[in-house]
Amino acid sequence: MKKIFVVSFISVGYFLNAQSLSNSPYAKYGIGDVKYDNTIETASMGGISTAFISDFTSSFNFANPANNANFELTSIRLEATNENNYFKSNFNDMKSTKHSTYLSNISLAFPISSKVKMGLSYQPYSSKSYDILNDEVVNKTEGDITNSITYRNQFKGSGSVSTAAVAVSYKVNQEFSVGARANLYFGDLYDLTELSANNSEYINGYETKNRIRNFNFTLGTSYQKLNTRTDKKLTIGATATFGNTSNMVTEYNNSTYRYIDAAGTKGDEIFIDHKEAKSKNLIPLQASVGVGYGSDNHWFLSGQIDYKKGEDISYFGTSYSLQDTYRISAGGWYLPNYNNFRNYFSRVVYRYGAFYERGNLKLEGNSINKFGISAGVMLPFKNSSITRMSGLEIGVELGKRGTLKNNLINQNFINLKIGFNFADKWFRKSLYN
Repeated sequence: MKKIFVVSFISVGYFLNAQSLSNSPYAKYGIGDVKYDNTIETASMGGISTAFISDFTSSFNFANPANNANFELTSIRLEATNENNYFKSNFNDMKSTKHSTYLSNISLAFPISSKVKMGLSYQPYSSKSYDILNDEVVNKTEGDITNSITYRNQFKGSGSVSTAAVAVSYKVNQEFSVGARANLYFGDLYDLTELSANNSEYINGYETKNRIRNFNFTLGTSYQKLNTRTDKKLTIGATATFGNTSNMVTEYNNSTYRYIDAAGTKGDEIFIDHKEAKSKNLIPLQASVGVGYGSDNHWFLSGQIDYKKGEDISYFGTSYSLQDTYRISAGGWYLPNYNNFRNYFSRVVYRYGAFYERGNLKLEGNSINKFGISAGVMLPFKNSSITRMSGLEIGVELGKRGTLKNNLINQNFINLKIGFNFADKWFRKSLYN
């Protein structure tokens, strides 16, 4: 059984990178719709992770790699997300919905020693998946004859960027820990703008292809003080992500063509312009600080502030800037009584949270902000104890992004998440036969 889990972890990575993820039309800008930490545990608590040290021995924290002092078991996580987006705009009374289901996280973590812990994870980082039509009717009069010409602008985007990470934690002493995580970002993103008219079978297309191979690293630290008399804990954590290396290679094509079949095969294509360029600062500087307080094995509450420096990318000599982003999160968890084996729901971990995020986009003078609430549960397997907390993870996020002002788009979303955490004392040699 353990071998099956390991093989599944390795093979499923291929499909994670090949997925088509749903997102909003705002994904047209920059490197797409960036996913904020896809783990169910983090998302169900509003996104708090920087000062979150799990009380249980089966949960590995990748967001702050220092927060794994209690981790003792080998853990495999498989998680999926179902996104449901509802769009509305005052422009032409537009309403639309978009749904997708995708594998959002796989991870393998294990202790190397009592002080050193290690984890491997694979997640989608960002994606583009949009198709927007804008028709404009223009009346042209020649003599006594008036002709109506419909000009169509179609905007399409596709592709995704995934991230693979290796994290290592080191417990300096009973209260202080440090950690580091190496992050590799890879994927391809495509944007296409097409202009056509109903009196011509030819189309003018502007296509941009972005090939991303990027690397950076995250450093984390945490401090936790336990009052043994009251079992109360105070936790402080901080992280910083920097060291951006490599470039985004951008290829641009401007051409005219026509579609010769329903499958979208191009014919009679004539290239007007072709360029290639490299852009830096793709993954900007990020920092986070959090504070948490709770009762050992009973409840926990934390607040967190995240900051991301605005991106400044140059496309063929034209500077494209995104503003600085900050996110405020609050959340925690509650476990009624882990020793009560007569009442199953007393051993369920209940999670809750909320967040507000100022987005990096500013359109028509309006920041494209995001806020939401979240909740979730960890349903332990029947034979799970406090020392081997394996089970079914379920989470939900409800929120809003954007605005109706200036004919912009308001996005309401409901994200459902489900996954498993299999944890046990695997890969350890027996001391006695």
